Amino acid sequence: MTIKGKESAPHDTPFIWHGHKVFGVTGWKNSGKTTLVTRLIADLSGRGYRISSVKHAHHACDIDKPGTDSFRHREAGSREVALVAAGTRWALMHECRDAGDEEPFLGDILPRFSPCDLVVVEGYKNEAFPKLEVRRADAKDQTPLSPDDNNIVAIASETIGAMANPHNLPEFQLDQVRKIADFIINRMQLPPIGK
Repeated sequence: MTIKGKESAPHDTPFIWHGHKVFGVTGWKNSGKTTLVTRLIADLSGRGYRISSVKHAHHACDIDKPGTDSFRHREAGSREVALVAAGTRWALMHECRDAGDEEPFLGDILPRFSPCDLVVVEGYKNEAFPKLEVRRADAKDQTPLSPDDNNIVAIASETIGAMANPHNLPEFQLDQVRKIADFIINRMQLPPIGK
């Protein structure tokens, strides 16, 4: 399948894009993506892997607070504001202010990341990189994504075998975080840590 002009990655090699190994979690609204992603990040980073992540939102959101200095810089018209917090963290916020200033594709974001072992992506379901599909009965839509997306390499759901799996992809229960993390480590050929 071709998505956004990119062929799907071979299922036996790790997907490296802009110098980073990339693995995604996709699914419909309320399928449990964020819960699974945060649990996977905790598991993988707890094992010693350096994990970075991307969250693609389909709605407007603000990571800044009204009244802060950085918020006032943006409000005054600054196109980009870097907030550096005394050795604890920093963030670069980009405002889409100009005509034609569109949201970036994942490939536009990845070069900005520091070196890491894996970038875990939540969302960007229309871009071509290996993904795990999350399915849950409470999801906004119950239509399986994997039949139409060859980039989906596994499925996590409340009950294994409860939904269509025409490609016979590996299936996990949503609470099998350790097994899912092991699958990602193998699929992405991450090096052993501490051995």
